[in-house]
Amino acid sequence: MRHALALAEQHRGRTAPNPIVGCVIVGRTGDVIAEGAHAKAGTRHAEAVALDVLGGRAMGATMYVTLEPCTHHGRTPPCAPAVIASGVARVVIGSAEPIAAHAGGIAALHRAGIAVGRAAIAECDAANLPFFTLARLGRPAFTLKAAITLDGKIATRTGDSQWITGEAARADVHRLRDTHDAVMVGIGTVLADDPRLTARLPNARDPVRIIIDSRLRTPKTARVLAKTARTIVATTVKGKLKGAEIWRFAPTGDGRVPLDELARRLGAEGMTSVLVEGGGEIHAGLITAGLADELVLYVAPTIIGGPAPSWVGGGGVAALAGAPRFELVGDPVRLGEDLRVIARRPW
Repeated sequence: MRHALALAEQHRGRTAPNPIVGCVIVGRTGDVIAEGAHAKAGTRHAEAVALDVLGGRAMGATMYVTLEPCTHHGRTPPCAPAVIASGVARVVIGSAEPIAAHAGGIAALHRAGIAVGRAAIAECDAANLPFFTLARLGRPAFTLKAAITLDGKIATRTGDSQWITGEAARADVHRLRDTHDAVMVGIGTVLADDPRLTARLPNARDPVRIIIDSRLRTPKTARVLAKTARTIVATTVKGKLKGAEIWRFAPTGDGRVPLDELARRLGAEGMTSVLVEGGGEIHAGLITAGLADELVLYVAPTIIGGPAPSWVGGGGVAALAGAPRFELVGDPVRLGEDLRVIARRPW
């Protein structure tokens, strides 16, 4: 099952609005005889790719698949009937299908007399957090990323921020951009850093770029408007900006873009994952709204101190009892001189 997950991971960031799915078929002697993964929405599902290697026949074999075979006929045929017709003796499944209209694969396998097992459920569920979030909540999963010092600062009091972390950590950020459907920043980050928000790695693809810009202050010369990827500017005022789609929303009471409405519209566009690279007010708004699903913090062994900006702004909480809590995922990872720490919001 972990090998099936590894196959699925190779296509992270390419399958939206579909999940990432991997499949491994093991013969009667215990050897892997076929494998496959879902590569892109509209292409064959992982089970079909693996079965094609065997001409659709897998008599007596065991299939490991990271997500329950579907029963829904969309742009591709359902997988459960093909699995049943293949002659497999046993199917081991990771995650259950979260969309009711697509579920029923496990029940269909049982009715056909095929043994069904479950394995690595937690790992498979975690791997498809973006897909599950869209399926259950109608919005993408938001990953908040920040490069911070030991005291949680993202720049000095004069705004100097390049570079807090080293090359290894910055390369990992490009990997995150490549594996997310979109990357989002606030107008403050655009004005201060003029980022490109591209994934500058071999064979990487640039995500959709989203700018939260309530008063439409994005400069016409901003590098984020370059035609390397789709750019969306979420605002509360009328206007046009060459190189960008303008999404206008009714402002909140304090004149900001309503993040919950933006999240729903992104979900309606089929986006499953958004990497949020700041600034502090955007991070605070998403955390307060309950939209922060994952945190990825790159911590440098540096201290800035003083009134320098932190990675989370806003007014803060008055009591610890009201502070949002996250669960650490795995151990911190050393990237050069820096550490990468990951935490997720409990479901």
